[in-house]
Amino acid sequence: MKTINTDVLVIGSGAAGISTALKAAYDGHSVIVVDKDKYLGGTSAISGGWAWVPGNKQGVAQGDTREEAETYIKHLAGASYDAAAVGSFLDTVPEAMSFFEDDAGIEFTYPEKAPDYRMDASGAKVSGRAVTVPAADARMLGRNRLRVQPYLLSYTVFGYMPEIGPDIAMFLKANQNLKAFRYAARKLTKTWIETILHKRAYDRTNGNALMTRLIAAADEAGIRMWTSTTADEILRDQSGVVTGARISGEHSGEIRAELGVVIAAGGFSGNADLRKKYFPHDPAGTNHTTPTIGHEGDSLRLAQPFGGHIDDSPHQPASWGPVTVFHGLRGQKRWFPHLRAFGLPGLIAVDRDGVRFANESLSYHDYGVEMIKNDKDREGTFGWIIADQKAMHRYGIGYAKPWPFPQTYFRRSGFLHKAPTVTALAKEIGVPADRLQATLDEFNAGAARGEDPKFHRGSNWFHHFKGDVEHKPNPNLAPIDKGPYYAVKIEMGDLGTYAGLAVNTRSEVLDDDNQPVPGLYAVGTAAVSVFGGGYPGYGANIGPAMVLGYRTGRDIARHAAERAALTATNSSPRTAEASSGKAKNV
Repeated sequence: MKTINTDVLVIGSGAAGISTALKAAYDGHSVIVVDKDKYLGGTSAISGGWAWVPGNKQGVAQGDTREEAETYIKHLAGASYDAAAVGSFLDTVPEAMSFFEDDAGIEFTYPEKAPDYRMDASGAKVSGRAVTVPAADARMLGRNRLRVQPYLLSYTVFGYMPEIGPDIAMFLKANQNLKAFRYAARKLTKTWIETILHKRAYDRTNGNALMTRLIAAADEAGIRMWTSTTADEILRDQSGVVTGARISGEHSGEIRAELGVVIAAGGFSGNADLRKKYFPHDPAGTNHTTPTIGHEGDSLRLAQPFGGHIDDSPHQPASWGPVTVFHGLRGQKRWFPHLRAFGLPGLIAVDRDGVRFANESLSYHDYGVEMIKNDKDREGTFGWIIADQKAMHRYGIGYAKPWPFPQTYFRRSGFLHKAPTVTALAKEIGVPADRLQATLDEFNAGAARGEDPKFHRGSNWFHHFKGDVEHKPNPNLAPIDKGPYYAVKIEMGDLGTYAGLAVNTRSEVLDDDNQPVPGLYAVGTAAVSVFGGGYPGYGANIGPAMVLGYRTGRDIARHAAERAALTATNSSPRTAEASSGKAKNV
Protein backbone atom coordinates (compact mmCIF):
# COMPACT_ATOMS: atom_id res chain seq x y z
CA MET A 1 0.00 0.00 0.00
CA LYS A 2 1.30 3.42 -0.96
CA THR A 3 2.42 5.66 1.89
CA ILE A 4 2.18 9.44 1.63
CA ASN A 5 3.90 11.62 4.20
CA THR A 6 2.72 15.02 5.42
CA ASP A 7 2.72 17.05 8.61
CA VAL A 8 -1.03 17.67 8.83
CA LEU A 9 -3.98 15.82 7.32
CA VAL A 10 -7.31 17.64 7.09
CA ILE A 11 -10.46 15.69 6.24
CA GLY A 12 -13.00 18.04 4.63
CA SER A 13 -12.55 21.11 2.42
CA GLY A 14 -15.14 23.59 3.69
CA ALA A 15 -14.34 26.81 5.54
CA ALA A 16 -13.20 24.96 8.68
CA GLY A 17 -10.90 22.55 6.88
CA ILE A 18 -9.29 25.07 4.55
CA SER A 19 -8.83 27.60 7.38
CA THR A 20 -7.03 24.96 9.44
CA ALA A 21 -4.88 23.98 6.49
CA LEU A 22 -4.01 27.59 5.64
CA LYS A 23 -2.68 28.47 9.06
CA ALA A 24 -0.69 25.24 9.34
CA ALA A 25 0.81 25.80 5.89
CA TYR A 26 1.69 29.44 6.63
CA ASP A 27 3.54 28.21 9.70
CA GLY A 28 5.73 26.06 7.47
CA HIS A 29 4.01 22.68 7.70
CA SER A 30 3.08 20.43 4.81
CA VAL A 31 -0.67 19.83 4.55
CA ILE A 32 -2.96 17.50 2.65
CA VAL A 33 -6.71 18.13 2.46
CA VAL A 34 -8.94 15.24 1.35
CA ASP A 35 -12.62 15.41 0.48
CA LYS A 36 -14.85 12.55 -0.61
CA ASP A 37 -16.88 14.90 -2.84
CA LYS A 38 -15.74 15.62 -6.38
CA TYR A 39 -15.72 19.33 -5.56
CA LEU A 40 -13.93 21.47 -2.99
CA GLY A 41 -15.76 23.80 -0.62
CA GLY A 42 -18.50 21.66 0.89
CA THR A 43 -21.58 23.33 2.32
CA SER A 44 -19.61 26.55 2.86
CA ALA A 45 -19.52 27.04 -0.91
CA ILE A 46 -23.32 27.07 -1.19
CA SER A 47 -23.85 29.20 1.92
CA GLY A 48 -24.37 32.93 2.30
CA GLY A 49 -20.65 33.27 2.97
CA TRP A 50 -20.95 35.45 6.08
CA ALA A 51 -18.87 34.96 9.24
CA TRP A 52 -20.07 36.00 12.70
CA VAL A 53 -16.89 37.18 14.40
CA PRO A 54 -17.44 39.58 17.33
CA GLY A 55 -14.28 41.40 18.27
CA ASN A 56 -13.30 42.16 14.67
CA LYS A 57 -11.82 45.57 13.88
CA GLN A 58 -15.12 47.16 12.87
CA GLY A 59 -16.86 46.10 16.06
CA VAL A 60 -13.98 47.26 18.23
CA ALA A 61 -13.99 50.66 16.46
CA GLN A 62 -17.72 50.93 17.11
CA GLY A 63 -17.30 50.20 20.80
CA ASP A 64 -18.47 46.59 20.89
CA THR A 65 -17.06 44.94 23.99
CA ARG A 66 -16.14 41.42 24.96
CA GLU A 67 -18.65 41.56 27.81
CA GLU A 68 -21.50 42.49 25.45
CA ALA A 69 -20.68 39.62 23.09
CA GLU A 70 -20.54 37.16 25.99
CA THR A 71 -23.84 38.48 27.37
CA TYR A 72 -25.52 38.08 24.01
CA ILE A 73 -24.25 34.54 23.40
CA LYS A 74 -25.17 33.54 26.96
CA HIS A 75 -28.73 34.81 26.41
CA LEU A 76 -29.11 32.62 23.31
CA ALA A 77 -27.41 29.56 24.78
CA GLY A 78 -29.27 29.58 28.10
CA ALA A 79 -28.45 26.54 30.20
CA SER A 80 -26.25 25.20 27.36
CA TYR A 81 -23.76 28.07 27.71
CA ASP A 82 -20.14 26.89 27.76
CA ALA A 83 -18.05 29.78 29.07
CA ALA A 84 -14.72 28.10 28.29
CA ALA A 85 -15.62 27.32 24.66
CA VAL A 86 -17.06 30.79 24.07
CA GLY A 87 -14.03 32.38 25.69
CA SER A 88 -11.64 30.41 23.51
CA PHE A 89 -13.55 31.49 20.40
CA LEU A 90 -13.67 35.17 21.35
CA ASP A 91 -10.01 35.15 22.40
CA THR A 92 -8.99 34.00 18.94
CA VAL A 93 -11.18 36.20 16.72
CA PRO A 94 -8.88 39.28 16.44
CA GLU A 95 -5.78 37.19 15.74
CA ALA A 96 -7.58 34.96 13.23
CA MET A 97 -9.06 37.89 11.33
CA SER A 98 -5.64 39.55 11.12
CA PHE A 99 -4.18 36.35 9.72
CA PHE A 100 -6.85 35.90 7.05
CA GLU A 101 -6.64 39.53 5.93
CA ASP A 102 -2.96 40.34 6.32
CA ASP A 103 -1.27 37.01 5.65
CA ALA A 104 -3.66 34.92 3.58
CA GLY A 105 -4.96 37.89 1.61
CA ILE A 106 -8.68 37.19 2.17
CA GLU A 107 -10.65 40.37 1.56
CA PHE A 108 -13.59 41.01 3.88
CA THR A 109 -16.45 43.47 3.63
CA TYR A 110 -17.63 45.16 6.82
CA PRO A 111 -21.25 46.14 6.16
CA GLU A 112 -22.76 49.26 7.65
CA LYS A 113 -25.66 47.18 8.96
CA ALA A 114 -25.77 43.44 9.58
CA PRO A 115 -28.02 43.11 12.63
CA ASP A 116 -27.67 40.28 15.09
CA TYR A 117 -30.57 37.84 14.72
CA ARG A 118 -31.95 38.43 18.21
CA MET A 119 -32.09 42.18 18.52
CA ASP A 120 -34.36 41.75 21.55
CA ALA A 121 -31.54 40.13 23.53
CA SER A 122 -29.08 41.92 25.81
CA GLY A 123 -25.80 42.66 24.08
CA ALA A 124 -27.18 42.52 20.51
CA LYS A 125 -25.65 44.85 17.93
CA VAL A 126 -26.82 46.32 14.62
CA SER A 127 -23.35 45.96 13.09
CA GLY A 128 -19.74 45.15 13.87
CA ARG A 129 -19.97 41.39 14.24
CA ALA A 130 -20.94 39.85 10.90
CA VAL A 131 -18.60 40.19 7.93
CA THR A 132 -18.75 38.89 4.40
CA VAL A 133 -16.52 38.85 1.33
CA PRO A 134 -16.88 40.77 -1.95
CA ALA A 135 -17.56 38.95 -5.20
CA ALA A 136 -14.52 37.05 -6.46
CA ASP A 137 -13.20 36.46 -9.96
CA ALA A 138 -12.83 32.69 -10.22
CA ARG A 139 -9.84 33.07 -12.52
CA MET A 140 -7.78 33.56 -9.36
CA LEU A 141 -8.23 29.80 -8.88
CA GLY A 142 -6.26 28.93 -12.00
CA ARG A 143 -6.31 25.14 -12.46
CA ASN A 144 -8.87 24.82 -9.64
CA ARG A 145 -11.49 27.07 -11.26
CA LEU A 146 -13.94 24.25 -11.95
CA ARG A 147 -13.15 22.32 -8.76
CA VAL A 148 -15.15 24.51 -6.38
CA GLN A 149 -18.62 23.28 -5.41
CA PRO A 150 -21.23 24.88 -7.72
CA TYR A 151 -24.07 26.97 -6.35
CA LEU A 152 -27.26 25.41 -5.10
CA LEU A 153 -29.04 25.84 -8.44
CA SER A 154 -32.45 26.57 -6.95
CA TYR A 155 -30.95 29.57 -5.15
CA THR A 156 -29.74 31.24 -8.32
CA VAL A 157 -31.58 33.49 -10.73
CA PHE A 158 -31.17 31.41 -13.88
CA GLY A 159 -27.58 30.60 -13.02
CA TYR A 160 -26.53 33.91 -11.43
CA MET A 161 -26.25 34.08 -7.65
CA PRO A 162 -27.15 37.60 -6.49
CA GLU A 163 -24.71 38.91 -3.91
CA ILE A 164 -26.25 39.58 -0.52
CA GLY A 165 -26.59 43.35 -0.19
CA PRO A 166 -27.10 45.97 -2.93
CA ASP A 167 -26.79 43.35 -5.68
CA ILE A 168 -29.77 41.30 -4.52
CA ALA A 169 -31.69 44.50 -3.82
CA MET A 170 -31.34 45.45 -7.49
CA PHE A 171 -32.57 42.04 -8.57
CA LEU A 172 -35.64 42.42 -6.35
CA LYS A 173 -36.44 45.67 -8.17
CA ALA A 174 -35.80 44.33 -11.68
CA ASN A 175 -39.51 44.16 -12.43
CA GLN A 176 -40.17 47.60 -10.96
CA ASN A 177 -37.81 50.03 -12.72
CA LEU A 178 -35.76 50.14 -15.90
CA LYS A 179 -32.41 50.78 -14.21
CA ALA A 180 -32.70 47.64 -12.09
CA PHE A 181 -33.95 45.62 -15.05
CA ARG A 182 -30.93 46.61 -17.14
CA TYR A 183 -28.63 45.82 -14.21
CA ALA A 184 -30.07 42.33 -13.80
CA ALA A 185 -30.04 41.75 -17.57
CA ARG A 186 -26.32 42.58 -17.74
CA LYS A 187 -25.52 40.20 -14.90
CA LEU A 188 -27.54 37.37 -16.43
CA THR A 189 -26.13 37.89 -19.92
CA LYS A 190 -22.56 37.86 -18.62
CA THR A 191 -23.29 34.69 -16.64
CA TRP A 192 -24.80 32.87 -19.61
CA ILE A 193 -22.03 33.86 -22.06
CA GLU A 194 -19.24 32.84 -19.69
CA THR A 195 -21.00 29.59 -18.86
CA ILE A 196 -21.32 28.71 -22.54
CA LEU A 197 -17.72 29.63 -23.33
CA HIS A 198 -15.95 28.56 -20.13
CA LYS A 199 -18.29 25.98 -18.50
CA ARG A 200 -18.91 28.24 -15.50
CA ALA A 201 -19.20 31.99 -14.99
CA TYR A 202 -16.21 33.82 -13.55
CA ASP A 203 -18.14 35.89 -10.99
CA ARG A 204 -18.50 34.09 -7.66
CA THR A 205 -20.57 35.52 -4.82
CA ASN A 206 -21.56 34.76 -1.24
CA GLY A 207 -20.20 31.43 0.07
CA ASN A 208 -18.77 30.58 -3.33
CA ALA A 209 -16.74 33.79 -3.22
CA LEU A 210 -15.48 32.95 0.27
CA MET A 211 -14.36 29.47 -0.73
CA THR A 212 -12.90 30.75 -4.00
CA ARG A 213 -10.67 33.09 -2.01
CA LEU A 214 -9.76 30.50 0.63
CA ILE A 215 -8.98 27.76 -1.92
CA ALA A 216 -6.92 30.16 -4.06
CA ALA A 217 -4.90 31.07 -0.96
CA ALA A 218 -4.50 27.38 -0.06
CA ASP A 219 -3.23 26.55 -3.54
CA GLU A 220 -0.75 29.41 -3.38
CA ALA A 221 0.45 28.08 -0.01
CA GLY A 222 1.24 24.72 -1.60
CA ILE A 223 -1.52 22.75 0.11
CA ARG A 224 -2.43 19.53 -1.66
CA MET A 225 -6.22 19.31 -2.05
CA TRP A 226 -7.51 15.92 -3.14
CA THR A 227 -11.15 15.41 -4.13
CA SER A 228 -13.07 12.15 -4.72
CA THR A 229 -10.89 10.79 -1.92
CA THR A 230 -12.47 9.17 1.12
CA ALA A 231 -10.91 8.86 4.54
CA ASP A 232 -11.77 5.27 5.41
CA GLU A 233 -10.02 4.88 8.74
CA ILE A 234 -7.93 6.96 11.09
CA LEU A 235 -4.71 5.27 12.23
CA ARG A 236 -2.75 5.48 15.45
CA ASP A 237 0.40 3.97 16.87
CA GLN A 238 0.87 1.61 19.83
CA SER A 239 0.98 4.48 22.28
CA GLY A 240 -2.45 5.66 21.13
CA VAL A 241 -1.32 8.74 19.19
CA VAL A 242 -3.12 9.37 15.90
CA THR A 243 -0.64 9.04 13.06
CA GLY A 244 -2.68 9.44 9.87
CA ALA A 245 -5.43 7.80 7.89
CA ARG A 246 -6.16 5.18 5.28
CA ILE A 247 -7.72 6.70 2.17
CA SER A 248 -9.34 5.39 -1.00
CA GLY A 249 -10.75 6.76 -4.22
CA GLU A 250 -8.92 8.99 -6.66
CA HIS A 251 -5.99 8.91 -4.23
CA SER A 252 -5.43 5.78 -2.18
CA GLY A 253 -3.01 4.44 0.39
CA GLU A 254 -1.96 5.53 3.86
CA ILE A 255 -1.27 9.13 4.79
CA ARG A 256 1.17 9.52 7.63
CA ALA A 257 0.53 12.83 9.37
CA GLU A 258 3.43 13.74 11.64
CA LEU A 259 1.57 16.40 13.63
CA GLY A 260 -2.01 15.19 13.60
CA VAL A 261 -5.32 14.69 11.81
CA VAL A 262 -8.12 17.26 11.73
CA ILE A 263 -11.69 16.13 11.06
CA ALA A 264 -13.64 18.84 9.23
CA ALA A 265 -16.04 16.52 7.43
CA GLY A 266 -19.30 18.15 8.50
CA GLY A 267 -22.13 17.03 10.72
CA PHE A 268 -24.72 14.29 10.55
CA SER A 269 -28.00 15.84 9.38
CA GLY A 270 -27.88 13.71 6.21
CA ASN A 271 -27.77 10.50 8.25
CA ALA A 272 -31.26 9.21 9.08
CA ASP A 273 -30.06 6.89 11.85
CA LEU A 274 -28.28 9.71 13.67
CA ARG A 275 -31.22 12.07 13.17
CA LYS A 276 -33.47 9.49 14.83
CA LYS A 277 -31.22 9.62 17.86
CA TYR A 278 -30.51 13.34 18.13
CA PHE A 279 -33.37 15.19 16.35
CA PRO A 280 -36.48 14.94 18.57
CA HIS A 281 -38.79 15.92 15.70
CA ASP A 282 -37.47 13.09 13.47
CA PRO A 283 -37.90 9.83 15.42
CA ALA A 284 -38.40 7.77 12.24
CA GLY A 285 -35.71 9.49 10.15
CA THR A 286 -38.27 10.67 7.59
CA ASN A 287 -39.31 14.07 8.95
CA HIS A 288 -36.29 16.12 7.94
CA THR A 289 -34.51 17.15 4.77
CA THR A 290 -31.14 18.83 4.43
CA PRO A 291 -29.56 20.83 1.61
CA THR A 292 -26.11 20.43 3.18
CA ILE A 293 -23.32 18.66 1.31
CA GLY A 294 -21.54 15.65 2.77
CA HIS A 295 -23.08 15.87 6.24
CA GLU A 296 -23.58 12.12 6.49
CA GLY A 297 -21.96 11.34 9.82
CA ASP A 298 -18.46 10.62 8.50
CA SER A 299 -16.93 12.67 11.31
CA LEU A 300 -18.46 10.42 13.95
CA ARG A 301 -17.65 7.27 11.96
CA LEU A 302 -13.98 8.21 11.87
CA ALA A 303 -13.70 9.18 15.54
CA GLN A 304 -15.89 6.49 17.08
CA PRO A 305 -13.22 3.74 17.20
CA PHE A 306 -11.25 5.96 19.60
CA GLY A 307 -14.20 6.75 21.84
CA GLY A 308 -15.23 9.82 19.87
CA HIS A 309 -18.87 10.60 20.57
CA ILE A 310 -21.57 13.15 19.96
CA ASP A 311 -21.93 15.98 22.47
CA ASP A 312 -25.63 16.81 22.36
CA SER A 313 -25.53 19.46 25.07
CA PRO A 314 -26.73 22.33 22.78
CA HIS A 315 -30.42 22.96 23.43
CA GLN A 316 -30.98 22.79 19.66
CA PRO A 317 -29.09 19.97 17.89
CA ALA A 318 -28.83 21.85 14.59
CA SER A 319 -29.08 25.28 13.00
CA TRP A 320 -32.57 25.02 11.57
CA GLY A 321 -33.93 26.40 8.34
CA PRO A 322 -37.35 25.88 6.70
CA VAL A 323 -36.89 24.15 3.35
CA THR A 324 -39.13 23.47 0.36
CA VAL A 325 -38.54 20.15 -1.39
CA PHE A 326 -39.54 19.92 -5.04
CA HIS A 327 -38.42 18.34 -8.31
CA GLY A 328 -36.66 19.58 -11.40
CA LEU A 329 -37.93 18.95 -14.91
CA ARG A 330 -35.99 15.68 -15.08
CA GLY A 331 -37.39 14.50 -11.76
CA GLN A 332 -34.28 15.26 -9.72
CA LYS A 333 -34.83 16.22 -6.07
CA ARG A 334 -34.19 19.87 -5.26
CA TRP A 335 -34.22 22.03 -2.15
CA PHE A 336 -34.87 25.69 -1.49
CA PRO A 337 -33.90 26.92 2.01
CA HIS A 338 -36.12 29.88 3.00
CA LEU A 339 -33.56 32.10 4.67
CA ARG A 340 -35.19 35.44 3.91
CA ALA A 341 -38.22 35.27 1.65
CA PHE A 342 -41.18 35.22 3.98
CA GLY A 343 -40.16 38.24 6.01
CA LEU A 344 -41.24 40.33 3.03
CA PRO A 345 -44.47 42.34 2.94
CA GLY A 346 -47.52 40.39 1.82
CA LEU A 347 -46.26 36.94 2.85
CA ILE A 348 -47.11 34.96 5.96
CA ALA A 349 -46.71 31.36 7.06
CA VAL A 350 -49.36 29.12 8.59
CA ASP A 351 -49.50 25.60 9.96
CA ARG A 352 -51.73 22.70 8.85
CA ASP A 353 -54.62 24.37 10.68
CA GLY A 354 -54.26 27.57 8.66
CA VAL A 355 -53.01 29.51 11.69
CA ARG A 356 -49.91 31.67 12.12
CA PHE A 357 -47.72 30.26 14.88
CA ALA A 358 -44.65 32.52 14.89
CA ASN A 359 -43.15 35.79 13.67
CA GLU A 360 -42.14 35.25 10.03
CA SER A 361 -39.35 37.82 10.42
CA LEU A 362 -37.50 35.71 12.94
CA SER A 363 -34.24 34.19 11.79
CA TYR A 364 -34.59 30.92 9.89
CA HIS A 365 -33.14 29.12 12.91
CA ASP A 366 -35.53 30.63 15.42
CA TYR A 367 -38.47 30.12 13.07
CA GLY A 368 -37.42 26.48 12.77
CA VAL A 369 -37.49 26.19 16.56
CA GLU A 370 -41.06 27.47 16.52
CA MET A 371 -42.05 25.06 13.72
CA ILE A 372 -40.76 22.11 15.73
CA LYS A 373 -42.47 23.34 18.88
CA ASN A 374 -45.78 23.96 17.08
CA ASP A 375 -45.85 20.49 15.50
CA LYS A 376 -44.66 18.57 18.55
CA ASP A 377 -46.59 15.30 18.88
CA ARG A 378 -48.12 15.74 15.42
CA GLU A 379 -47.22 13.73 12.37
CA GLY A 380 -44.73 15.69 10.30
CA THR A 381 -43.21 19.14 10.77
CA PHE A 382 -44.44 21.48 8.06
CA GLY A 383 -46.33 24.63 7.18
CA TRP A 384 -47.28 26.85 4.25
CA ILE A 385 -46.10 30.23 3.03
CA ILE A 386 -49.14 32.19 1.83
CA ALA A 387 -49.09 35.21 -0.52
CA ASP A 388 -51.42 37.13 -2.76
CA GLN A 389 -51.05 38.43 -6.29
CA LYS A 390 -49.47 41.73 -5.17
CA ALA A 391 -46.65 40.02 -3.29
CA MET A 392 -46.18 37.35 -5.95
CA HIS A 393 -45.98 40.00 -8.65
CA ARG A 394 -43.42 42.08 -6.76
CA TYR A 395 -41.31 39.61 -4.79
CA GLY A 396 -42.17 36.07 -5.76
CA ILE A 397 -41.82 33.37 -3.12
CA GLY A 398 -38.26 32.15 -2.84
CA TYR A 399 -37.49 29.97 -5.82
CA ALA A 400 -40.73 31.04 -7.56
CA LYS A 401 -39.62 34.25 -9.23
CA PRO A 402 -41.91 37.29 -9.60
CA TRP A 403 -43.39 38.80 -12.77
CA PRO A 404 -42.45 38.70 -15.63
CA PHE A 405 -41.18 35.15 -15.09
CA PRO A 406 -43.87 32.61 -16.02
CA GLN A 407 -45.25 30.60 -13.11
CA THR A 408 -45.92 27.45 -15.13
CA TYR A 409 -42.58 25.83 -14.36
CA PHE A 410 -42.71 26.60 -10.64
CA ARG A 411 -46.15 24.99 -10.46
CA ARG A 412 -45.17 21.97 -12.56
CA SER A 413 -42.18 21.33 -10.33
CA GLY A 414 -44.43 21.08 -7.30
CA PHE A 415 -42.93 24.17 -5.69
CA LEU A 416 -45.83 26.60 -6.12
CA HIS A 417 -49.58 26.25 -5.59
CA LYS A 418 -52.10 28.75 -6.99
CA ALA A 419 -55.86 29.26 -6.68
CA PRO A 420 -58.28 32.09 -7.47
CA THR A 421 -59.67 32.42 -3.92
CA VAL A 422 -58.61 31.78 -0.36
CA THR A 423 -61.18 28.98 -0.11
CA ALA A 424 -59.88 27.29 -3.25
CA LEU A 425 -56.26 27.60 -2.10
CA ALA A 426 -57.12 26.13 1.29
CA LYS A 427 -58.74 23.16 -0.42
CA GLU A 428 -55.72 22.62 -2.68
CA ILE A 429 -53.21 22.56 0.19
CA GLY A 430 -55.47 20.79 2.69
CA VAL A 431 -56.00 23.41 5.40
CA PRO A 432 -59.36 24.52 6.87
CA ALA A 433 -60.67 27.35 4.69
CA ASP A 434 -62.46 29.14 7.53
CA ARG A 435 -59.34 29.14 9.70
CA LEU A 436 -57.13 30.39 6.89
CA GLN A 437 -59.57 33.17 6.06
CA ALA A 438 -59.80 34.16 9.72
CA THR A 439 -56.00 34.24 9.93
CA LEU A 440 -55.80 36.51 6.90
CA ASP A 441 -58.53 38.80 8.19
CA GLU A 442 -56.75 39.20 11.52
CA PHE A 443 -53.37 39.74 9.89
CA ASN A 444 -54.68 42.17 7.27
CA ALA A 445 -56.35 44.42 9.84
CA GLY A 446 -53.02 45.07 11.54
CA ALA A 447 -50.88 45.02 8.39
CA ALA A 448 -52.94 47.87 6.89
CA ARG A 449 -51.71 49.99 9.82
CA GLY A 450 -48.17 48.61 9.64
CA GLU A 451 -48.70 46.62 12.84
CA ASP A 452 -48.65 42.97 13.88
CA PRO A 453 -50.29 42.81 17.33
CA LYS A 454 -49.94 39.02 17.50
CA PHE A 455 -46.19 38.61 16.90
CA HIS A 456 -44.79 42.17 16.53
CA ARG A 457 -43.30 41.48 13.12
CA GLY A 458 -41.27 44.37 11.79
CA SER A 459 -40.38 45.72 15.23
CA ASN A 460 -36.58 45.77 15.05
CA TRP A 461 -33.59 46.21 12.75
CA PHE A 462 -33.19 42.54 11.96
CA HIS A 463 -36.81 42.20 10.91
CA HIS A 464 -36.40 45.21 8.61
CA PHE A 465 -33.23 43.74 7.14
CA LYS A 466 -35.30 40.76 5.99
CA GLY A 467 -38.02 42.94 4.54
CA ASP A 468 -38.32 45.67 1.93
CA VAL A 469 -36.90 48.85 3.47
CA GLU A 470 -38.67 50.99 0.86
CA HIS A 471 -42.08 49.64 1.81
CA LYS A 472 -44.02 51.90 4.19
CA PRO A 473 -45.07 52.14 6.95
CA ASN A 474 -43.56 48.77 7.94
CA PRO A 475 -40.90 47.04 5.79
CA ASN A 476 -42.30 43.63 6.75
CA LEU A 477 -46.07 44.04 6.51
CA ALA A 478 -48.71 44.39 3.80
CA PRO A 479 -52.27 43.04 3.60
CA ILE A 480 -52.86 39.77 1.73
CA ASP A 481 -56.13 40.47 0.00
CA LYS A 482 -55.87 40.35 -3.80
CA GLY A 483 -56.40 37.08 -5.66
CA PRO A 484 -55.22 34.84 -7.05
CA TYR A 485 -53.53 33.41 -3.95
CA TYR A 486 -50.36 31.34 -3.70
CA ALA A 487 -48.83 28.79 -1.33
CA VAL A 488 -45.46 27.07 -0.91
CA LYS A 489 -44.94 24.17 1.48
CA ILE A 490 -42.12 24.42 4.02
CA GLU A 491 -40.62 21.48 5.89
CA MET A 492 -37.94 21.14 8.51
CA GLY A 493 -34.36 21.45 7.30
CA ASP A 494 -30.99 22.63 8.57
CA LEU A 495 -27.77 24.41 7.68
CA GLY A 496 -25.58 22.07 9.72
CA THR A 497 -25.60 20.35 13.08
CA TYR A 498 -24.88 22.02 16.42
CA ALA A 499 -24.52 18.72 18.24
CA GLY A 500 -21.19 17.26 17.16
CA LEU A 501 -18.06 15.48 18.26
CA ALA A 502 -17.18 16.26 21.84
CA VAL A 503 -14.02 18.40 21.91
CA ASN A 504 -12.09 20.40 24.46
CA THR A 505 -11.09 24.05 24.13
CA ARG A 506 -8.11 22.95 22.01
CA SER A 507 -10.50 21.26 19.50
CA GLU A 508 -9.07 17.86 20.48
CA VAL A 509 -11.58 15.04 20.10
CA LEU A 510 -12.57 13.56 23.45
CA ASP A 511 -12.98 9.85 24.15
CA ASP A 512 -15.64 8.13 26.25
CA ASP A 513 -13.83 9.23 29.41
CA ASN A 514 -13.69 12.82 28.09
CA GLN A 515 -9.94 12.59 27.69
CA PRO A 516 -8.34 13.97 24.51
CA VAL A 517 -7.43 11.53 21.76
CA PRO A 518 -3.82 12.60 21.11
CA GLY A 519 -3.32 13.97 17.61
CA LEU A 520 -7.03 14.00 16.63
CA TYR A 521 -9.01 17.22 16.21
CA ALA A 522 -12.48 18.27 15.02
CA VAL A 523 -13.55 21.68 13.73
CA GLY A 524 -16.57 23.22 12.02
CA THR A 525 -19.86 21.36 12.19
CA ALA A 526 -17.94 18.14 12.82
CA ALA A 527 -17.52 19.44 16.38
CA VAL A 528 -20.08 20.60 18.92
CA SER A 529 -21.05 24.26 18.45
CA VAL A 530 -19.67 26.92 20.78
CA PHE A 531 -23.04 28.73 20.75
CA GLY A 532 -24.97 26.15 22.77
CA GLY A 533 -27.89 25.83 20.37
CA GLY A 534 -28.43 29.54 19.71
CA TYR A 535 -27.91 31.22 16.34
CA PRO A 536 -26.47 34.69 16.99
CA GLY A 537 -26.25 36.20 13.51
CA TYR A 538 -25.17 36.00 9.88
CA GLY A 539 -22.45 33.37 9.60
CA ALA A 540 -22.96 31.59 12.92
CA ASN A 541 -21.52 28.40 11.43
CA ILE A 542 -18.75 29.86 9.28
CA GLY A 543 -17.42 32.31 11.90
CA PRO A 544 -16.42 29.61 14.42
CA ALA A 545 -15.36 27.30 11.58
CA MET A 546 -12.76 29.78 10.37
CA VAL A 547 -11.66 31.03 13.77
CA LEU A 548 -11.35 27.65 15.49
CA GLY A 549 -9.91 26.12 12.33
CA TYR A 550 -7.24 28.84 12.37
CA ARG A 551 -6.49 28.15 16.03
CA THR A 552 -6.17 24.41 15.43
CA GLY A 553 -3.78 24.97 12.53
CA ARG A 554 -1.78 27.38 14.71
CA ASP A 555 -1.46 25.05 17.69
CA ILE A 556 -1.20 21.59 16.17
CA ALA A 557 2.63 21.62 16.03
CA ARG A 558 2.91 22.84 19.63
CA HIS A 559 0.61 20.07 20.81
CA ALA A 560 2.71 17.49 18.97
CA ALA A 561 5.86 18.88 20.58
CA GLU A 562 4.24 18.66 24.01
CA ARG A 563 3.40 15.00 23.40
CA ALA A 564 6.91 14.26 22.22
CA ALA A 565 8.43 15.95 25.27
CA LEU A 566 6.14 14.03 27.60
CA THR A 567 7.00 10.75 25.89
CA ALA A 568 10.71 11.51 26.15
CA THR A 569 10.38 12.34 29.84
CA ASN A 570 8.37 9.22 30.63
CA SER A 571 10.78 6.98 28.77
CA SER A 572 14.00 8.32 30.30
CA PRO A 573 15.99 5.90 32.54
CA ARG A 574 15.60 8.15 35.58
CA THR A 575 11.85 8.33 35.09
CA ALA A 576 11.66 4.59 34.63
CA GLU A 577 13.58 4.05 37.93
CA ALA A 578 11.35 6.49 39.76
CA SER A 579 8.19 4.92 38.44
CA SER A 580 9.34 1.43 39.53
CA GLY A 581 10.27 2.61 43.05
CA LYS A 582 14.01 2.04 42.43
CA ALA A 583 15.19 5.61 42.03
CA LYS A 584 18.53 6.36 43.72
CA ASN A 585 18.83 8.51 46.84
CA VAL A 586 15.36 7.56 48.08
